[in-house]
Amino acid sequence: MKTNQVVTRFAPSPTGFMHVGGVRTALYAWLFARKNGGKFILRIEDTDKEREVQGSIEHIMKSLKWLGIEWNEGPDIGGPNAPYIQSERKASHQKYAQQLIDKGLAYADPYTEEEVEGFRKQAEEAKKPFLYRDYRPENPPVWDGSQPLRLKIVDPKESHWHDLVRGDLSAGPEALDDFVIIKSDGYPTYNFAHIIDDLEMGVTHIMRSDEFISSTPKYLALYEALGIERPEFVMLPPIMGADGKKKLGKRDGAKDAMDYQREGYLPQALMNFLAFIGWNPGGEKEVFTPQELIEEFSIERIHTSGGKFNEEKLKWFNKEHLKLMLEDAQKEYIRPAVVGLNVTQDAGRIERSLLSTLERISYSGEVAGLLENGELNYLRDEIVLDPALIAWKQSTQQDAYNHLGVVLDKLAGVPSITQAFTDDLLAYATEHGKGNVLWPLRYVLSGSQKSPDPFTLLTILEKEEAVKRIEAGRTQLAGIL
Repeated sequence: MKTNQVVTRFAPSPTGFMHVGGVRTALYAWLFARKNGGKFILRIEDTDKEREVQGSIEHIMKSLKWLGIEWNEGPDIGGPNAPYIQSERKASHQKYAQQLIDKGLAYADPYTEEEVEGFRKQAEEAKKPFLYRDYRPENPPVWDGSQPLRLKIVDPKESHWHDLVRGDLSAGPEALDDFVIIKSDGYPTYNFAHIIDDLEMGVTHIMRSDEFISSTPKYLALYEALGIERPEFVMLPPIMGADGKKKLGKRDGAKDAMDYQREGYLPQALMNFLAFIGWNPGGEKEVFTPQELIEEFSIERIHTSGGKFNEEKLKWFNKEHLKLMLEDAQKEYIRPAVVGLNVTQDAGRIERSLLSTLERISYSGEVAGLLENGELNYLRDEIVLDPALIAWKQSTQQDAYNHLGVVLDKLAGVPSITQAFTDDLLAYATEHGKGNVLWPLRYVLSGSQKSPDPFTLLTILEKEEAVKRIEAGRTQLAGIL
C-alpha cells in the first residue's frame, strides 16, 4: 500500500514490561506523524507466544494513553488495515511466504536440532564459521507448515542502506545467511512479519532502537526478495544508565512506564524528559508542552549518541511543568498525596496546606518523605514539643516565652490572620531579631525544626489553632523557667 502520507508505527511485544526505551520509540514515531499530519499506528507483535504475559496488551495501551500518545489505528479502535494483533495476521504472512517459495527464494527446513548441531561441529572442526546456507538441502520437502521456512540467500553480497539519523551504512556478505521466516509453530519470525505488516499498513518511516542495525541486512534481503520498496529507516540512539556506560536496563533501575504514574509524575513532564534523551530542538529552551514538542520535532535533530537517563533531571522537568499549571490544577494534583497521609481530619487545614506542600517537592511521591522528616508535622492534630528546642540559638527560653506572649497579644487583637497582622508581626521580629521571635513561633506551631515559615503556618492553621499551640508552648516553657 503506497501512500504520500507519513505513516509511523509502534509495534511492541506484549511481554509485561513497558520499558521507557520503548515509550521513547513510540513518542518519536507519534511526534513525527503528528508533525507531518500523518498517521500513527499501534500494532502488537505477539508471535513469540512463550514470552507473552497475560494483560500486557492492555498495559501497553494504558501506558501510552496516560502519556497522551493516541493512535489512529490499533487493536482497540480498529482501522482499514485490521487486524492489529500480529498473530491474527498469519494468513497475510503465509501468502507472502508462498510467493517466496514460488520464486524459489524460500524452502522448508527438514533438519532436526540435533542435525543442525552436527553441522555446527563440522564447521568448528574445519575452523570455518557456521553458515546454514552451506548445508542447505538440495531437494527440500514441500512446505506443509509444520517445518521452519527459511529465506534462501542466493547471492550473499554487501548490504548498503541509508538511515535518516546515521547516514549511509553497510555490512559485509558475512552478515547474511539463510534465516527462518516462519517457525515450526506456524507463526512468523519478527524479521519477516514486521516487513509484511509494515507493507500492508503503508508504513513510511520505521523508528526503532539502534540494536536493530545488525539485523538490517536481513530486512534488506527480504525487501529485495519480495520486490517491495524500502521504507525510510530511523535508528534511534540508546538510552543509557545514569553512569552513561551501558544501556539502561532493569538491573540499572529501569522502571515500567506506569511506575512513574504511581509515583506521581506528570505525563507531560515524562514526555518532555524522554523527548530530550536523544533529541534536542536547539536553543536554550527545555520545557515544552506536548503541542510544542509536536511543532518542534524533526528527525534531523535526533542524536546518534546515547543520552543518560537522569532521574534528577526528570524531577526538574516535573517541577517546571507543575509551575505551568493553574492554581486549581496544582491543588488537584497534590491533594490526593496530602490527604493520603491520614494525619488530620481537618479538611480545611489540608486544603490550605496544598500549595505550600507543592513548593517543597518535585513530584507528589515525595510528600510522604516530607512527613517522615518532620516538615509536615504541623498538619497533625497533636504535636509533641521539646522545650529545649523552642528558643533560638543564643536566645534564652525566657526570651522565647516573652516573645510568644507578645504574639498572643497581637493575635488577641485581630479576628483572623491578615496581611496587616503579618506585616505587624514582621516589624516586631525585625526590631527584636527575626530568629529570636520567629524561630520559637515556628517551632511551637509545627512541632518540628523543619517546616514552612511561621507566616505560612499561621495562615494554614488559622487563629484558633495557632493560639492553642502557642499557649501550649508557653505552658511547657513556664514549667522549666
